[in-house]
Amino acid sequence: MIIEASNDVADLALYKTRTNWAAEPGGDGAGGRKTGRRGHDITLKVPSGTVALDADGALLADLDRPGARAVLAKGGGGGRGNVHFKSSTRRAPDYAEPGIKGEARDVLLDLRLIADVGLVGPPNAGKSSLLRAMTAARPKVADYPFTTLDPELGVAEVEDVRFVLADIPGLIEGAARGAGLGQRFLRHVERTKALAYVLDGSAPDVWKQLETVRREVSEFSPALADRPHIAVVNKVDLPEVRRLRSRSRRGGVHFVSALTGEGMPDLTRAIAALVASAPRPVLPEAIAVTKLPVRAKDDLVVERVPLGFAVHGERLERLLERTDLDSEGALARFQSELDRLGVNRALEAAGVKPGDTVTVSGIEFEYQP
Repeated sequence: MIIEASNDVADLALYKTRTNWAAEPGGDGAGGRKTGRRGHDITLKVPSGTVALDADGALLADLDRPGARAVLAKGGGGGRGNVHFKSSTRRAPDYAEPGIKGEARDVLLDLRLIADVGLVGPPNAGKSSLLRAMTAARPKVADYPFTTLDPELGVAEVEDVRFVLADIPGLIEGAARGAGLGQRFLRHVERTKALAYVLDGSAPDVWKQLETVRREVSEFSPALADRPHIAVVNKVDLPEVRRLRSRSRRGGVHFVSALTGEGMPDLTRAIAALVASAPRPVLPEAIAVTKLPVRAKDDLVVERVPLGFAVHGERLERLLERTDLDSEGALARFQSELDRLGVNRALEAAGVKPGDTVTVSGIEFEYQP
């Protein structure tokens, strides 16, 4: 099973409604020198910026550009035809291998937006209003905290510099530790070149807001906090914010009003200059396919169970999967392979007796030496 990043897909909604996907298993081998064909691949399209995580949260693939592909689970092989089992004593084998199923894996798909600039700040600071004022985006805007529950994107262009802004939902103290869905929101700015800290100019302590937001970003990712940034104090149309601007001696802070447009042209040019001068994000070399590491073969394990003995081992289980249990010839070969793998010796060492039940991959056998 393969996933591939594509600009033709906007979100992961398809994978919310359908959670199980299966590729075709390998075909059965047959007589007449016929080997079963390999199962066809299945390729799932996802938006650029999608990451694939395993059940433990480990990264399997980062599809950060269109066309990036990753193999999430290997497909099933075709069964070998009867000619493969021809020998000096068995000139015409009456059995062939069945095709086998592919790997099964639980995967979490997580979409992380790709933008040049992330607008971050406390709730109700006016980030959505700024996005509306600078771009053609039309996010929901209202006078209460957490209006934005999902990031919004907008494209701005000034003096031949084109950049994408992401309005990130409001951060509160403790966001880096998950408070207020903070981690869910902060992950969307991991790929940005620069940050714009948007502050509510009417708040009792604007500069404490800035310290809080920058601390949360730093706790989430020190590397993210070190990226180029700019501070924006919104709502300068209010008298108290005008007074704050007249008293402030802080350099590099832009006082603007998303409502009236005051200061917006200068802010847009400043952000464009910030993006133009920001270093390129460090990305891995483009690769056609990301392959999963080959899993080591596990050791043979024999354990006593209430109804006899159970035998575990990847090679043994794969052997059983490739054996046609309805064929006498295939069963004879299966028995000889058990001897070669040391299964019989391991069972005898564990105390197995003739007639005991031995279970392999849920299939029960009667042990006969």
